[in-house]
Amino acid sequence: MNQINFSSSNISMRPANPNDSIFIEELFRSTRNALRLGDNDPEYVEEIIGHQFNYQTLGYGAKYPNALTFIIEHHRERIGRTVVDFGHNSVHLLDIAFIPIARGKGFGKTVLQSLQEAAKKICVPMTLVVDQSNATARHLYLGLGFVVESVQPPSELMIWYPPANTVII
Repeated sequence: MNQINFSSSNISMRPANPNDSIFIEELFRSTRNALRLGDNDPEYVEEIIGHQFNYQTLGYGAKYPNALTFIIEHHRERIGRTVVDFGHNSVHLLDIAFIPIARGKGFGKTVLQSLQEAAKKICVPMTLVVDQSNATARHLYLGLGFVVESVQPPSELMIWYPPANTVII
């Protein structure tokens, strides 16, 4: 698979490659600004963020060895990344993140809808885990038809089922 183009926008997704590793780590670091608040030693905070990045990377690899990492592009410029496990019984979204300037512009909704279409085509539900305190993400997921399947604070497992009338031709 070289690239997935979304017909209604200038967004595309492609499999990540080794040249994307710096972008992926910088993207991760951009999502950790809350840790930079307060009077903590900046070097120590950056070290903690680096450990979190390594832990996430190793954790995804161990728990979801077949997960795929995609780079999300807008007009061929990298704006985000998503990690998805296309399992036998579900499409599981492990992570989706965008660079600060691309947040809140509808790119996430477009990507999620395309993943829902993929799940629909193979007749499996789509699942994800969201932090209960992430009201913006929860609102987006609920608006796309996800429902809370289970709660294990501080997270919720959400699931979206393809329409019952989905027919494979």
